[in-house]
Formats: sequence, C-alpha cells, structure tokens
Amino acid sequence: MRTVITITAFIITGIFTALFFGFDLSNASSSLEYDDEQEGIKDKIVIQFSHVVAENTPKGMAARRFASLVESRTNGEIKIQVHSNGTLYSDQNEYEALREGRVEMIAPATSNLTKRFPKWQVLDLPFAFPSYQAIEEAYQGEIGETLLSDLEQDDIKGLTFWYNGYKQVTNSSHPILNPEDFHRLHFRIMPSPVIESQFEQLGASTSELPFNKTYRNLEVDFVNGQENTASNIYSKKLFQDQSYMTISNHGYLGYAVLINEAFWNNLSDEHREIIEGAMTETTNWVRRHSIEMNDESTRKLRQEENLQIDYLTQTQQEAWEQRLRPIYEETESMVGSKLMKKIYKLKDKYSN
Repeated sequence: MRTVITITAFIITGIFTALFFGFDLSNASSSLEYDDEQEGIKDKIVIQFSHVVAENTPKGMAARRFASLVESRTNGEIKIQVHSNGTLYSDQNEYEALREGRVEMIAPATSNLTKRFPKWQVLDLPFAFPSYQAIEEAYQGEIGETLLSDLEQDDIKGLTFWYNGYKQVTNSSHPILNPEDFHRLHFRIMPSPVIESQFEQLGASTSELPFNKTYRNLEVDFVNGQENTASNIYSKKLFQDQSYMTISNHGYLGYAVLINEAFWNNLSDEHREIIEGAMTETTNWVRRHSIEMNDESTRKLRQEENLQIDYLTQTQQEAWEQRLRPIYEETESMVGSKLMKKIYKLKDKYSN
C-alpha cells in the first residue's frame, strides 16, 4: 500500500512541477546536430548509372571519370551514382530498366543491342576493323550516327560510344591457332547473331550467358572457353580456369553510352551542355587509355604460369578470315547493302 501511495505522490509532484515551471525546449533544440548532407537534397539531380564490368577496366574507369566531371562542373547539382559489376542490373535486363526509367544511364556492349536493333550487328563482324583508327572512324562517323539514331524508336538517346579493345579467345582444352581447332568446343558468347554465326562457321557450339556469370560457367566446365578483351579477362579472372589464350584480335568490343530520353529532355539546357561536354572529354580519354589498359592486362596475363598465350601468324589469320567470310553475306541480308558498303569501304581503307 505504501508503495502505491509513494508512486502516486511522485507522479503528482512531477505534473505539478511541469505545469508550474513550464517546458523549456530551447536547450534541447540547440543541441541537435545539423546535417548539411540534407541541405538542398530535393534540388539535386541524381543519375543512376549501371554497368556490368569491374571498376579497373576501360568502361569502369570512364564511368567514374565522367561522374566526377559532371558533379564538379555542376557544383554538385547533378550527382551520378555509378553501380559497377552488375550490382544494380545485369547485361540481360539493364536495357529494359533504362526504357522503363528504373535507371537513367547504362553503357552496354554494342553486341547486346543487336537482337533488338539488327543493324548493330555490323560492329561484330570478324576482322572488320583492322586498326584503332578504323574503330574511331566507325564510332564517330556515319556508321555510329546511323546506329545511334535507331535507338530513338525506343525513346533512348545514344550519347556516344566508349572504347575497350580487341577480343581474344581463351579455352581450357588446347591451343587455338587454326579454324579447325574450334571444332566441338563450347563457348560463352554475348547475344549477337553475328557472334553466334562466327562460332558455328568455326565448328563450335555456344551459350549466351551474362557477363558476370561467365567465370562460374568456366569454373564448372559448362563452357570450354570465351572471347573477350584482355582487360576483362584479367579483371574478372576469366583466365584462372583456362589453359590457353590466343591473341587473335578477331573482333572489337566497345560500348554504347545511353540515357533515358524522357529524363534527358527534362534536364535544363545548361545541364545537358555540361553532360555532353563531360562525355566528349571522357570519350577521348577512354579512347586513348583503353589501349594502354589492355596492353597492361596482356602483360600481366603473360606472367600467369598456367596460361599459355599464342599469337596468330598472318597465314593463320587469313585462314580465319577465309572461313568466316560467309558471315558478311548473311549480315548484309539483315542490315542492308547501304550500311555494309560503309563497312567494306572502312575495312579497305585501313587494311595493310
């Protein structure tokens, strides 16, 4: 009983004190920390940029560089959040995410656009681009303009092309030097009809697999090999379960940098100009440095004791080209003679 009386008296005393003296919240308010990160957060423009490769690759480093330039030149008004290694979307679903506005920017391999836009297959033609100068002219000239304009039907704006490098072949069975060496091997490929036809012409089977599942499928021997740039092979450790690598330079791997068109149109003229300027600067940077990065990755791969690296001779390359020549006729029936004539002209211009 005494306990109840004591508690009741304590409560009454507390209420009386509060009513008599009042509540002073001034000290409590002044002690709260100010979070400057929240200042103007509603006024910031956030761009989600999703890609699937490692950060220490040409595309990964270009994305970071581009984001930094835009944020600096807009004084933080635009913040680009880069999501690498497919942490946001894989190469199989990033394009739909862009169309639906779930992400603002992506930079897919050009091969990943070929089934939706057949003309893009010309960029996968084997040995079509004999030099880096040929690639630059294709990307920055009429061929690139034609391909990027196709994206408008999906309300996607193509900003530019980014560079990576020439593709090489790895496998776990034996050295690949002649066309016959592909016979009965199984390769991971990107979803491109031209690439699929390339391996069929060489007598190999293929499976279309997401880039970030390639390592696992090599590890469990679901596929015998794959084709990729040296920077991707090294950064994703695709060589670890491969015994042989052929420096073939048979195709070029590059990227299309895309932005959701509705989002783009809602930006101010000033912000669009800044983004385009930063994109031009980044594109020039990655064009130069992608060559260095792939050369460096090749040097590191040569140091791997369990990986044998072979280089095609001129005679062997000619044998590959001869075997793969029918693909050009197949592709022309799908993309049209006008675009193919540009490819032939470019190839002849830069051939030795």
